[in-house]
Amino acid sequence: MKGRQESLFDTESSLGFDVTLDVFSGPFDVLLSLIAKRQLDVTDIALAEVTDEFLAHARARAEMDLSQASEFLVIASTLLALKAARLLPSTEDDEEDLELLEARDLLFAKLLQYKAYKDLATLIARTLAENSLSFARDVPLEQEFANLMPEVQLTVSPEGLAELARQVLERDTAEPTIGLSHLHDPLVSVESQIDVLAVKLAGGRSVSFRELCADAPTAATVVARFLAVLDLLRNGRIAISQEQALSELEVAWTA
Repeated sequence: MKGRQESLFDTESSLGFDVTLDVFSGPFDVLLSLIAKRQLDVTDIALAEVTDEFLAHARARAEMDLSQASEFLVIASTLLALKAARLLPSTEDDEEDLELLEARDLLFAKLLQYKAYKDLATLIARTLAENSLSFARDVPLEQEFANLMPEVQLTVSPEGLAELARQVLERDTAEPTIGLSHLHDPLVSVESQIDVLAVKLAGGRSVSFRELCADAPTAATVVARFLAVLDLLRNGRIAISQEQALSELEVAWTA
């Protein structure tokens, strides 16, 4: 907890005004550091006098700095809440009871959060200021590298470019639809394809298997038709011939 409190004021504050109190006289940042390190009791601090000192400091400036004002409000409200917590009666004899420690940690956590945002804003502002002094390198390409660049060849006429632009601007923006018919292919029975083969092979002529499947609407139909050929061959109703390996299968009706 002590480490967390001390880290609260590791970075320099932008308030930069002095306070003169009965128990302390000096920069406001030092006062906060003493409170955070528990070297000065917040109950001994007259927060009204601290507020008066800040208002006098603000009036002395030519223009009100809203960031300083908001920072002081956050710190002053936290100190006020901390002082109120310290002054509340406690049922414990121990001055540093658990509830008081939790309240103090919560209040300093709020200050830590505020300081984190403030420091980040300062870092961003400093980075932007540093980058504003940088300029991009604007020089022509060296001739040895320029010679390596291929010449640009435009194969599209101005009218063609205009047509491409028209197609892009007038393209269909409707939601695309995805067909689901392929997910529900009907089952093809082997028996139905036996009947089809009987018609195609009527007359006893020899027909290639490729020709038998020429009108098959789906891959499932081709598979069922091939199984039908095997079934007919097993039953001796057709004959199959093939001149050489991987050549066309010739099917002839023999029943």
